[in-house]
Amino acid sequence: MRRAALVLLAVSVLTACSAGPSLRPVIAVKGEGDQPVDQSALAGPQPVPPLEDYRTDSLAWSPCSEQMRDRIRTNVPEGDQKYECARMTVVLDPPGRPGRGSLSVSLTRVGTGKSPLVVVSDPDGEPGTVKAARLAAALPKDVLSTFTIIGVDRRGTGRSEGMACVPSGTRATLVEYDPADTEQSQLVVAAGEAAQECVLDLEGRLTAFDSWRAAADLERLRDHLGTDRLNMIGVGEGSRVVTTYAQRYPNRIGRTVLDGAPDPTLDQVGVLESRAAAAEATFEAFARDCQTRGCTLTKPRDEVNALLAQLRTTRIRGEYVDLTAGSALNAILTGLEDRTRWPALADAIVKARAGDGTGLFTFLEPLVNDLDENPPRFDAGLVISCNDTTTRIPPDRVKALTTDWQGKHAMFGPLFARRLLHCSPFPVPSLPKVDPLKSAPPIVLLSTADDPATPASGTEHAAQRLPGSVLIGWQGSGHGALGQSGCATTSVRDYLIDAKVPTNGTVCPP
Repeated sequence: MRRAALVLLAVSVLTACSAGPSLRPVIAVKGEGDQPVDQSALAGPQPVPPLEDYRTDSLAWSPCSEQMRDRIRTNVPEGDQKYECARMTVVLDPPGRPGRGSLSVSLTRVGTGKSPLVVVSDPDGEPGTVKAARLAAALPKDVLSTFTIIGVDRRGTGRSEGMACVPSGTRATLVEYDPADTEQSQLVVAAGEAAQECVLDLEGRLTAFDSWRAAADLERLRDHLGTDRLNMIGVGEGSRVVTTYAQRYPNRIGRTVLDGAPDPTLDQVGVLESRAAAAEATFEAFARDCQTRGCTLTKPRDEVNALLAQLRTTRIRGEYVDLTAGSALNAILTGLEDRTRWPALADAIVKARAGDGTGLFTFLEPLVNDLDENPPRFDAGLVISCNDTTTRIPPDRVKALTTDWQGKHAMFGPLFARRLLHCSPFPVPSLPKVDPLKSAPPIVLLSTADDPATPASGTEHAAQRLPGSVLIGWQGSGHGALGQSGCATTSVRDYLIDAKVPTNGTVCPP
């Protein structure tokens, strides 16, 4: 009975909240002593901030546990880096109960430098602690002797009280759903179940998992580190947290790099259609790479279409999720984001055509399964993305958009259109508003020509909104240029270490 009552309560909350966003007053940005900052005092161009030493005793750093070291070793090549771990308590700050509750944020650090460099990643991608380790292995060695790289599992991800609120069967349904199916009622029901269960599981904490509050966690970290400014790398959607931090705490901005940034000029419909177009372009780059390497896929697009048709007739059973047309597209999209895994992706598609789904299941597992102490990435990606947008699209319009995008973006258009249904039953958040930055130190943005997660056009629009920003365009493919493009990586190294600001509009070859 209690369960039934809670479900009814959740449904009523969802129904009431989906009518539209509530109005909230503009919230002033904060500065010294958490006092409002007069941004007019920051007008005009600013220099690259100096590097500062940070305190080492405010957080209880210690050698990482064996589980954490295994977690890093699973994703990062072996090296001589030494990793330390810590946990940081932050204010939960759920809307309606501001300042209430707390949660624990997981941190790692690597490097011997005296200045901190904080890494924030995508909510549905590698946790920030693992991404920081990957960057530490890929960046020039003098970056690690100048900085200590600190990875942050943003709230609700990885070991920072990572979310696993979507029932496994519901999660499987959402991932397996064939976006080309003309009947979407099954997807609508599954999205409703996911929202209801997350409301029940997280209760009043649900809407505290967003980029606004993740930015406040960075300010808490800066305070622990004892520096006046915070040096940061934002990766993909992690850049939203970093830019929000810059807006809220404009006099705390240190040397900052955004490796792919979400488009600030588009609503969720526009964002997802731009991602569909970028995914198509990335697949074409993958196909050209296959031809150049002489890979096992002779005609990649034709063979993927044949695989999808095959799976619509006979799915391949898996332990946590079956391989269907929908889950295969999700696996391929995940593979396209990581340029280094394209050979493995090609082999996985060939195997799946022969009835062996093990290769594509490898791409799906982090999304749907608890691996290496990382909860399923699907859940955090769902909750945080829904909390970061007020867009809620009714099913009839989603169906129309699916047809439209299928004509424009044949392979991935329907997949991204149907994702608009995922947030429909979630409460509409009240997104705080701040004035745009009037002035800031130079911020370096990296765009990738074919990036299916944060398309280049969105990063370019983000650069136009950030005063003093400089844009470097890598003509490559995949999600992110840092550590992939030698040209972009060298420019970032010169900026971070030598305060040498790159020329705006620099183009790096593929």
